[in-house]
Amino acid sequence: MIMSCSRLTNNNLQPPSYTCTPKFTTSFLPIRLRLRLSPQFPCYKNSALAITNVLKTADSPNISSDLESIFSNSKPTILVSEKLGEGGLDLLRTFANVDCSYNLSPEELCSKISMCDALIVRSGTKVTRQVFEASKGRLKVVGRAGVGIDNVDLQAATEFGCLVVNAPTANTIAAAEHGIALLSAMARNVSQADASIKAGKWERSKYVGVSMVGKTLAIMGFGKVGSEVARRAKGLGMHVVAHDPYAPADRARAIGVELVSFDEAVSTADFISLHMPLTPTTSKVFNDVTFAKMKKGVRIINVARGGVIDEDALLRALDTGLVAQAALDVFCEEPPKDSKLVLHENVIATPHLGASTKEAQEGVAVEIAEAVVGALQGELSATAVNAPMVPAEVLSELAPYVALAEKLGRLAVQLVGGGTGIKSVKVVYRSGRDPNDLDTRLLRAMITKGIIEPISDSIINLVNADFIAKQKGLRISEERVFSTSSSGSPIDSIQVQISNVKSKFESALSENEEISVEGRVKYGKPHLSRVGSFDVDVSLEGNLILCRQVDQPGMIGTVGGILGENNVNVSFMSVGRNFRRKKAIMAICVDEEPDKDTLDKIGHIPAIEEFVFLNL
Repeated sequence: MIMSCSRLTNNNLQPPSYTCTPKFTTSFLPIRLRLRLSPQFPCYKNSALAITNVLKTADSPNISSDLESIFSNSKPTILVSEKLGEGGLDLLRTFANVDCSYNLSPEELCSKISMCDALIVRSGTKVTRQVFEASKGRLKVVGRAGVGIDNVDLQAATEFGCLVVNAPTANTIAAAEHGIALLSAMARNVSQADASIKAGKWERSKYVGVSMVGKTLAIMGFGKVGSEVARRAKGLGMHVVAHDPYAPADRARAIGVELVSFDEAVSTADFISLHMPLTPTTSKVFNDVTFAKMKKGVRIINVARGGVIDEDALLRALDTGLVAQAALDVFCEEPPKDSKLVLHENVIATPHLGASTKEAQEGVAVEIAEAVVGALQGELSATAVNAPMVPAEVLSELAPYVALAEKLGRLAVQLVGGGTGIKSVKVVYRSGRDPNDLDTRLLRAMITKGIIEPISDSIINLVNADFIAKQKGLRISEERVFSTSSSGSPIDSIQVQISNVKSKFESALSENEEISVEGRVKYGKPHLSRVGSFDVDVSLEGNLILCRQVDQPGMIGTVGGILGENNVNVSFMSVGRNFRRKKAIMAICVDEEPDKDTLDKIGHIPAIEEFVFLNL
C-alpha cells in the first residue's frame, strides 16, 4: 500500500556530493547461462545438479560406479501425472521414456518418483517436500503445464536442486478471447436471457442490454493477455485505456490505447477488465474504496485472479447498483462454495475457463515439454521459477547484500508516481576492490526482483532476471565505482536510480530528476543511507515512513506521538538535512502498518511538506 501527501514542491535540491572517484564504469548485457557438458560424456545430458553431484564425488573411490549409474540408461524417464496434449507427449517421447500415470495418490507418486528424472503436472498434483525427499536426488526437473505453481513446494525444490519450470505464454489468446466473450455476454445479458427462455419465459424488456461501441474499457494490467483484449475491444469500436506501470508507451500507442493512472482508469471506465496478477500489492485492490471511485453502473470482467477483488465488497456494490454487472471466471476459493456472489442475478460466472480451449491446451503441452527437455539437456530455461545453486563462496560473501538489493528495488518502485512506465534503472556499486572481482549477477537479479515482483506475477531469480526485465521493457545498467573510503567489505554501498518517472515523494529525486535511493549493510543488516540528496541512516525492516519537513524542534516527538497514540511501534528513526533550520527528511521504520487516519494525522502536521508510506 502506498499513501502520499504533498503540498510543496522541492525545486532546489542540491546535487549529491560523493567522495568516491570513478575508476570503472560499464553497462552489462544480459548474461546467458548455459551448462556445457564435456564431449566425452554420452549424448544423454543430465541436469546441472546431476553433473554437480558427480563433481562432488570426484574424490570418492566409487566415482566409476556413480558415473555408471547416472549414464547407464540412454534416455531419462519423465513421469506425466496429469493429462497432457499429444503434441507435448510426442515431443517428450523423442527424447525420454515417458510414463503417463494419472490420478496417482500421494503415496503412489512418492513410490514412483525415485525412478524418474522429470515430473510434469497440472494443478491437481501436489508436489510436496515428501515427493522431493522420496526422489532421493534423482528428480531434476518439475514442469507445471500452466502458469500457477501453487501446487509445487518451491523451497523444497530449490533445496533438493530441482529446477521448476512452467508454461506462461501458450494460453494468452484463449484467456483474451474468454475475456471478450464475457464482456459481450454481460453487455447483452446472454446468460440470464438463456436461463429465462429455457424456463419457459419470454422477457424481452427485462434483458435489454447496453452497446459496447463508443464505450470506455479500462484494462487493468497491460501484459500479454491485456494487450490482446485491447486489440479485440478496439475492433468492437470501444475506447480503450489501460493501467500498468510497466507497459511500454510505444506498444500502447501502436494498439491505440491510452495509458493512465489507476484512479483515472477506474473512474472513467464504463467497463473494467482485470488482467493483473495476484500479489500482496494487488490483493483485494478492488474493494469498497475502489468501487466508490467508479461510475455508477460500471461493469466488471475478471479472467485474471479471484483474489484481486474483495468479493464481499463487490456483492455490496452490485446490491446498491454501483456496479451494474460482473462477469467472473476466477474466484478467491475455487470452486466457490455457497457463494452469494455467484448466485447474484447480475453476475455471469464460469468455472475458470480462461485457458480452456483445445488449441491452448495443446500449446501449453508443447511449451512445457520444450522447457522440460531443455532443462534435462542442461539448458537453464527462461521460464524457470526457482534459482539455480550459487557457488557457496559467492553466496557467503554477498548474502548480507542480497537482502539490501531487493529492499532497495522494492523501495524505489514504490516511490514511482507516474510517467510513461519504468524503462531505465541504473545500479551503482561502490567498492574498494577491483571491479573485476565482483560478481553482481545475483545482486542485479535481486534488484530486478524487488522492482518487478510487487506488481507482477513473475517470479524473479538468477536464471530469469534478465529475461523478465527485457520482457517488461526494463533496461538495467550497472556502474562500479572505486571507493577510497572502503571498509574492506565487498561492497560499500548500492544505489538504485529510476529515470524518466515522477515520484510520489519529490525529495527522492536527484538533481537529474531521477528517483535515487542508496543503502549499505551495517551490522549484517540492510540500511537505507540516502534518499535523493538527503543522508539518512535507518534499518530496512518492517515498513517505512518518509517525511519531508521544516527543520524545527519538536518534529520527532510530534510524529512519534501520533504513531504511539495509534499503537504503531517505531523500530528505527533517522533525520537527514542539507542545511540547518531549512529542510529535513525524517525516515521512520515501523513494525505495524499505520491505518489511513494515522497517516492523515501525520500529513496534516503544519511543518510536514510531503510524506509517503512504503511497505517493505
